[in-house]
Amino acid sequence: MASVVSVNSSGAKGTGKAPVGEGRLVENHGLEGDAHAGPWHRQVSLLGMESYAKMEAKGAAGLVPGIFAENLTTEGIDLASLPVGTRLEVGGAILEVTQIGKECHGGCEIRSLVGDCVMPREGIFARVIRGGTVKPGDPIGTMA
Repeated sequence: MASVVSVNSSGAKGTGKAPVGEGRLVENHGLEGDAHAGPWHRQVSLLGMESYAKMEAKGAAGLVPGIFAENLTTEGIDLASLPVGTRLEVGGAILEVTQIGKECHGGCEIRSLVGDCVMPREGIFARVIRGGTVKPGDPIGTMA
């Protein structure tokens, strides 16, 4: 079963995020208190532990949830295979996938720390359709 491993936030764009325990996803805004939140299409970012495993296999060490600047670290779901428009129920919130991957910007702190950034290839972005609280262990389900 797919689930949330970690909820992560940061006060600045382009930096890793730190686990916050639980977070509040705000409708049409994103994760409360996160630098990427706002009225746009990339309100919440998600990356799977499966992507972390790929980076570790390449020799990256010391990886912890949030280091790739994702808001929600997940496991048990192939995020990059989800079509844009897919709705996910996460805890009590509903997210809609708006983008798969992204262009990595120059001078990325994550790339310099880890040697590579997997978010541009395997991370996904979503907007918050219905707000709610999300925490580690919450199930993630796809909606028709």
